[in-house]
Amino acid sequence: MVEATAGNARFFRRSGPYPLAVVAGVAGGIADERDLIFEGVAPLQTAGPNEVSFLDNRRYASALGRTLAGAVIVHPDMAGRVPVRTVAIVTTDPYAAWARVAALFYPVPPASPGIHPSAIVAEGAIVDPSAEIGPLSVIEAGAEIGPNSRIGPCALIGSGVIVGRDCRIGAHVSLSHAILGARVCVYPGARVGQEGFGFASTTDGFVSVPQLGRAILEDDVEVGANTTIDRGSSRDTVIGAGSRLDNLVQIGHNVILGRCCVIVAQVGISGSTVLDDFVRVGGQAGMAGHLRIGQGAEIGAQAGVISDVAPGAKILGSPAQPMKDFFRQIATLKKLTKREG
Repeated sequence: MVEATAGNARFFRRSGPYPLAVVAGVAGGIADERDLIFEGVAPLQTAGPNEVSFLDNRRYASALGRTLAGAVIVHPDMAGRVPVRTVAIVTTDPYAAWARVAALFYPVPPASPGIHPSAIVAEGAIVDPSAEIGPLSVIEAGAEIGPNSRIGPCALIGSGVIVGRDCRIGAHVSLSHAILGARVCVYPGARVGQEGFGFASTTDGFVSVPQLGRAILEDDVEVGANTTIDRGSSRDTVIGAGSRLDNLVQIGHNVILGRCCVIVAQVGISGSTVLDDFVRVGGQAGMAGHLRIGQGAEIGAQAGVISDVAPGAKILGSPAQPMKDFFRQIATLKKLTKREG
């Protein structure tokens, strides 16, 4: 039986160890001064005295009292429930603190500078000497690969594409007609910048409309595995800085996402729809084209959005409507069903 553990050494390289003061500093938390050294991170249930854990969801509060972790990152409200043998690292945002501490012990591996012998780099492509070009990847003429970026195996970087500094491009990714900013991560199998779904209907059939825009991925964007982002038809498709796209997302041509949008798996956004900053979209939701989704709006899972959404609105259902109205209708239907029964 394979032992379940966080950061298994077979797959993850660990750094450290680190003293408590360093861990607490990275977490942005407050902790008692103790001469302790930590070697890694682990869940509350399995952590040992030399490991750091965290509690963010009160549902797991019972595990806190039984943990053997050397330190636990907790909210001030839970600090009093930390066992005496365990150090409390107190912060108002335990989950973000946990993310930083986990990254301390398990940093993203740096690029290994160089071009693999099996890679094809066309004449006229610009590859920074600090970049890593993986096996069987193809860098076409006019493409630019920035400092410390990693291009995974079998990836295709199309002619004219710009990949900024510190980017990670996964295996079998294809990038065409695309400009990527700094620290962009595109996970395996994603397709960015391919032609959008654009055609004119005539009595004789369909006439394809040339897709003449680009796909712009701003700084710190993450694109999940097997996600597709069409390039624009007449204007650019833009994914705003800091946005996160899950696996299997479809972004149509001319779509514009603002800063720090979250798009969960299997969402489809039709062409020319605009999402303002900090919009969140639940899994399998679909949006018609040419809509405006206001800043901070939240769209529930499997919602069908066919009209504009006001800033800060929370909607659900198909067709989508305010969440309160949706749940009120569900409750009414349940009552009617019981009466008929």
